[in-house]
Amino acid sequence: MIDASKGFLKDGNKNRLRAQDLHRIVDVFNRQTEVPRYSRMVPVAEIANPANDYNLNIPRYIDSSEPEDLHDLDAHLNGGIPDRDIDALDNYWTVFPSLRQALFAGNGRAGYSEARVETPQVKAAILSHGEFQSYEERVATVLDGWCQAHAPVLKGLEIDTNPKGIIRALAEDLLTRFADLPLLDPYDVYQRLMDYWDEVMQDDVYLIVTDGWGEAAKPRGIVEDKDKKFKETPDLTIKRRKYKMDLIPPGLIVARYFADEQVAIEELQAKQEDATRELEEFIEEYTGEEGLLEDAVNDKGKVTKGGVMERLKAIRYEKESDEEHDALKHCRTLIETEAEAAKVVKEAQARLDEQVLARYGALTETEIKTLAVEDKWFASIQAVIKGEVHRLTQQLAGRVKELEERYVRPLPELGREVEAFGAKVEGHLKRMGFSL
Repeated sequence: MIDASKGFLKDGNKNRLRAQDLHRIVDVFNRQTEVPRYSRMVPVAEIANPANDYNLNIPRYIDSSEPEDLHDLDAHLNGGIPDRDIDALDNYWTVFPSLRQALFAGNGRAGYSEARVETPQVKAAILSHGEFQSYEERVATVLDGWCQAHAPVLKGLEIDTNPKGIIRALAEDLLTRFADLPLLDPYDVYQRLMDYWDEVMQDDVYLIVTDGWGEAAKPRGIVEDKDKKFKETPDLTIKRRKYKMDLIPPGLIVARYFADEQVAIEELQAKQEDATRELEEFIEEYTGEEGLLEDAVNDKGKVTKGGVMERLKAIRYEKESDEEHDALKHCRTLIETEAEAAKVVKEAQARLDEQVLARYGALTETEIKTLAVEDKWFASIQAVIKGEVHRLTQQLAGRVKELEERYVRPLPELGREVEAFGAKVEGHLKRMGFSL
């Protein structure tokens, strides 16, 4: 019997089986595997037992509920974190044997420990621990082996290749390679690949096997429809012409061929942000009631260059307005500086966009394959699987924090604090002429 009632994706008012849910059910059934709280070989004698009377309701035979998280009254009264709760994380300590000692130490009471790391620093302590970093490297090695094994097949895609056969081979091999890796659920890893296939990679592969590599990588000009709206979100806009890059997004071209130019643009953007921030801070300081820029604010509550120039013109002969005059002139300078910085960024980005578009036309088929397979597909898959590793970290850190916060202050200490606050309140009330 299999209780797969918890393996689904909520989709509105429907529960949908994911690829990993289907695969897990089939694998467990075919292999007749017993998994705690999921599957069990049930003897016919148990089903025929008068207590069950041949009732095949699955919860009678499989308890899929999560173990109850029990509080320890002794710990609440006398302090300390129960070793029982720490022991329950043994699947982590098996992989990270010295991490437990880094996070917890005995507190002098048998069966209880205390935290060695402050709650806000728990996640950072786990991420920086040598055993966790070794585990990350182990995962990366497995994933690199998978990438190397399938790179030739993916780069060898050609017209009329069967995409379904490709993803089946990729997914099954990934599931097999992660089957013996501790902590990570191989079906979760499998699902990350299948999600990426559904969202991105499937369209790319079908495009390649339909049109070929060269044609699939060509930028497509996007035309307007009757409502003056573009049919698709463009990836590049050059001289008012919009382009869509389906197989290879512009960011991949920039990262591989124009990294220095992108760094230069980011430096210009940082200068623009500094100019914008300086302008906003100056306006905020000198607007408001009786502010030197208040008369330059327009009906929309904004200070614009036009409003500043108009106010300067209005007070140019007023000697008593020298301070306001200086503030307006400085504000004008800041506005012009910010506008010039924005213009420089826009021009630099336009030049880079033109270079990127030209580079598409010069790409060889080998370069296209490298960009698509290595820079796009493999890099994306590696990122989402790395996210699975960090999700494990988050789960461990979350549980450690929960235990620390649960038992950090025993009941007697809270009682003394309540008494102290009560005494303070009573003292304040007496000084105010009241008594309890």
